[in-house]
Amino acid sequence: MRILNFKVGERGLNRFFGPLEAKIMEVLWARPGSSIREVQTALEQDKDVNFNTVMTVMNRLVDKGLLGKTQKGRTSLYRPVQSREDFMNDQSKELSQELVDEFGTLAVNHMLDALDEADEGLIERLEMKIKQWKKDND
Repeated sequence: MRILNFKVGERGLNRFFGPLEAKIMEVLWARPGSSIREVQTALEQDKDVNFNTVMTVMNRLVDKGLLGKTQKGRTSLYRPVQSREDFMNDQSKELSQELVDEFGTLAVNHMLDALDEADEGLIERLEMKIKQWKKDND
């Protein structure tokens, strides 16, 4: 699942989605198989949102391949096609690959510089990953 618009200045899911899309995805990851009305009700805990607006955004997420839609009687039920974890993993992998393709060693160097505040466990996992990569590529 490739997201074409990555927003650098945003946080979390808002980097990949519009604000309402992000909230809808969060609701559906928490409650897969929900109807539009159920999603609208969950969203209205923060502020009022129009049913037709929720329906339009959810159907656009289906068109983008992010949600699946099934029928139960006359009610459409929606669920994410990927878990939140798989989605974030795929997006971070895609973004990392694009940064390396575009900026090469500069991107890798900046990622390593960002590890100055990383915990020891992360650094150990990276060292193991590098060792495995070397072993696989020898």
